[in-house]
Amino acid sequence: MEWLSTENVIAVGTAVLGVVATIGVLVYERLVPRRKRLGYRIQLDTPIGNNGAQGQQNVRLGLFNDARNMENATLVLLRFENSGAQPIDPDDYTSRPHGLRVEFQDRVIRGSAVTLPRGSEDMMEAFSAAGTGLRHEDNCLYLPRVHLNPGDHFKLLVLLGNGPTRSEVRIIGRLTGGFVQETRSVTVDETPPLFSRQARLLTVLLTACVVTLSTLVMVRGDTPPPIGCEKGSLRVVGSTAFEPVAEELADKYERDCPGSVITVDARGSAAGIRELKEAGEAAKSGSPALITLSDGPGAGGDTQLTENRVAVSAFAMVLNDKVPLKNLTTDHIRRLYSGDIRNWSTLGGPDLPVVLVSRNSNSGTRGVFQRRILRGFEPAESSSDCHEKNDPRARVFRCELDSTDQVLATVAEIPGAIGYSELRTGTETKGLHRLALDGHRPTLDAASTSPAYPFREIEYAHTYGRPPADSLASSFLNYAMRGSGQDVVRTHGHLPCYTPEGLKICGA
Repeated sequence: MEWLSTENVIAVGTAVLGVVATIGVLVYERLVPRRKRLGYRIQLDTPIGNNGAQGQQNVRLGLFNDARNMENATLVLLRFENSGAQPIDPDDYTSRPHGLRVEFQDRVIRGSAVTLPRGSEDMMEAFSAAGTGLRHEDNCLYLPRVHLNPGDHFKLLVLLGNGPTRSEVRIIGRLTGGFVQETRSVTVDETPPLFSRQARLLTVLLTACVVTLSTLVMVRGDTPPPIGCEKGSLRVVGSTAFEPVAEELADKYERDCPGSVITVDARGSAAGIRELKEAGEAAKSGSPALITLSDGPGAGGDTQLTENRVAVSAFAMVLNDKVPLKNLTTDHIRRLYSGDIRNWSTLGGPDLPVVLVSRNSNSGTRGVFQRRILRGFEPAESSSDCHEKNDPRARVFRCELDSTDQVLATVAEIPGAIGYSELRTGTETKGLHRLALDGHRPTLDAASTSPAYPFREIEYAHTYGRPPADSLASSFLNYAMRGSGQDVVRTHGHLPCYTPEGLKICGA
């Protein structure tokens, strides 16, 4: 099905994850045990008079027994509630014998009364208990240690004298495994919300954005161009081993980014590095529209060149099918190239001379072979056509070719020929086979996970300096290293550096 693309699967998965996360937060907030919370707020703090009809009515109500000395009298209504998700027990209060103390600055308490919801007989017993119940002294009101289930509340009506309204009211006391905090001001009988308005709005917006994103991705008709798509011309030179990857990357980028022209001209890693240096030095300013690919680091300490690690490449020794050997040790390879072994019969193979088919000095693959396998340099060339030995005094029969394709074709043609190339997944040349080294088959997995397989190297992309962020060179590099170009790199048997597996090797 066309809609079952990588991008769509990721988008839908993100949407599902966002919805699940939102539901999870709601469930967590409501069901998962949290710290105990005792909330309080001042719902009323107003002046009252002891003269006139209002004062007389206050006395007749019988709420307060002492109506004397009520100059500057005030009336305060306090609400206390369990605003958390866990019950508050009498033992949770840290103060003894009373649980909380309310202090009214610059005022004196003349009387107090408690109002409780229906069905709160147990709470009333706590307020009326002798010694530990509700009582007041001067400007302090002492509250009993009341059991409160989540959502339970009580109110205190306090008559005060000798002080102005809005003077400071302090609640003193703590809870074990919780806290006492002031809650926001709401209407008298409103229950405080479990989630703030900001939290609810943020949750709704997050869910809407994620669902909208997945919808847009699902309904779009074609694949969008890579981020930072740029126009212009660019040349990619260097490694012939990485040439198939570079050509497909260039083709796909040109299709995704109309107006871009990318030319691939692979003539060897060393030749590409030389061309890049010459182009950079000739440029009056800035970085030329040129990228050089090399098998392994090729800058040679030149600070003008910027190295970008693209992929991990595996390489393999290739042997003509007339020699049926399947495995050689690295010591065997070194003896073959030093001339100690000149006939395959020495290694248990047929009576055929050893013909070494190598790359020229511009080759990055040759550099990898010398660094990783020989731990030294290859001997001098002794044959110009790989068929006849021009120097009979030479210890080895060795020729040099310009490209990987030429090496593969020649090894497949000449009985007894052996050479090397990068590992091309999915491509097989008739007439030759790959050799295992020290018992390890040449595979990308072996190159990326087993240090016992030595024939591997990092593929680099070099630029002269750092190209501008809005240049075609910079955009193409991002496409190859971090964008959808990684799929192309994998298809050709290379491991992108900017993957979890690749970073272990490229970042080492």
